[in-house]
Amino acid sequence: MASPSPLPGRVAVGEASFDIAAETALLTEGRADIGGLASFTGLCRADSGLAAMTLEHYPGMTEAAIAAIREEAARRWPLLGATVIHRVGRLLPGEPIVLVLTASAHRLAALESCAFLIDWLKTRAPFWKSEEFPDGRTRWVEAKAEDDAMAERWSRPDPRP
Repeated sequence: MASPSPLPGRVAVGEASFDIAAETALLTEGRADIGGLASFTGLCRADSGLAAMTLEHYPGMTEAAIAAIREEAARRWPLLGATVIHRVGRLLPGEPIVLVLTASAHRLAALESCAFLIDWLKTRAPFWKSEEFPDGRTRWVEAKAEDDAMAERWSRPDPRP
């Protein structure tokens, strides 16, 4: 039995920012089979006067975990492509942190798989986040119960919120 062809798109983790239009073009160029493209871009917020956030990861392990989450999405939905880019390092409020793009023949699969990917990235991808404030204080970011609840919905028969 032939192994399935690899899912178009990519997984990337690094300090460099990303260009949403360029990533969209890479995923869709020359494709006439894509009917729905969903995207999510997460940005660093200035909550409680936040001056910066630093994201750390374990190289190799983090990419493998994200690739496994992406593969799970491809098992659950008829995806024609998926890109996940996550930044690490010191990020300032307003800067992009994460990009998720999902492509499918139909909108519902693209939208649901995009939501699934971001929910599982928030709870299952190994990142460590610390916040920095103008007065020099820093603190590690704890996992949030609401993020766990959003991710848990994908284990129910009807995952709609």
